[in-house]
Amino acid sequence: MFIAKNSKLFVGLLLVLVVASLLSIWKFGLNLGMDFKGGSLLEVEFPNGVPDLAKIKEAVAPLNLGETIQPYGDKGLIVKARDLKESDRAQLVGVLGVDGAQVVDKRFNSIGPTIGKELRTKSVYSIIFVVIAIALFIAFAFRQVSGVVKSWEYGVVTVITLAHDVVVPLGIFAYLGHKYGIEIDSLFVTAILTILGFSVHDTIVVFDRIRENLKLKKFKDFTETVGMSIRQTVSRSINTSLAVVLTLIALIVFGSESVRYFCIALIVGIVAGTYSSILLASPLLVVIQKSKK
Repeated sequence: MFIAKNSKLFVGLLLVLVVASLLSIWKFGLNLGMDFKGGSLLEVEFPNGVPDLAKIKEAVAPLNLGETIQPYGDKGLIVKARDLKESDRAQLVGVLGVDGAQVVDKRFNSIGPTIGKELRTKSVYSIIFVVIAIALFIAFAFRQVSGVVKSWEYGVVTVITLAHDVVVPLGIFAYLGHKYGIEIDSLFVTAILTILGFSVHDTIVVFDRIRENLKLKKFKDFTETVGMSIRQTVSRSINTSLAVVLTLIALIVFGSESVRYFCIALIVGIVAGTYSSILLASPLLVVIQKSKK
């Protein structure tokens, strides 16, 4: 009931969070990975242990590959560089063997800038399409709800909520990319699409309970109906999200390094989607209903 009665407060707080995320994106930009800007990725392994990293960077620098070198596991390195030809790749592998170290070429991927741009465009379109499709579905599903809030207004609220669930992870990863060099790649887009599905599930649970309570006409006004609906569903939403988050934390701790940032993106998005369904979607319905008066 407290959330519904203070709907403007919670909507305002979350809009401030969205603005802060947008400022983070504007200030730091998005550190796009090789998937979206093109380039090459070379993974190598040193059976006898990785040589001194400073020596490796010093040996590679004269090649002018625009590279970044990151340790991978106990005996591996990942080198990210501009789009490399086969001759550049062979030269790079040879240079990495400083002090006569044995180098094993494990993996090599290369994506041209044109393909990277195409993937970037398709990723944006896919997110927009999913948000619009979800909003239309909810507007259709709630077409027989009481006239207190129209069905299309449920759809609009859903779009605003999902926009929050996309912008907040983007803002956080913009900062992480600036601070720690974390990149946004195709796995991040997969995480965002997963988050949208997870978030809309929580939102529909609350909206459906509001619909049922409106039909039963148990409460005096719409604010009280929304407040009781939130109270009836909040524990379910939190428990479901907590179970998923604990699983993702286990994957971060014990899983492969290649899925670590994917799991972090999912955790951020699931947490944002859970609280936005409770603190943004439902209070927005109250704000809309009050504005009509």
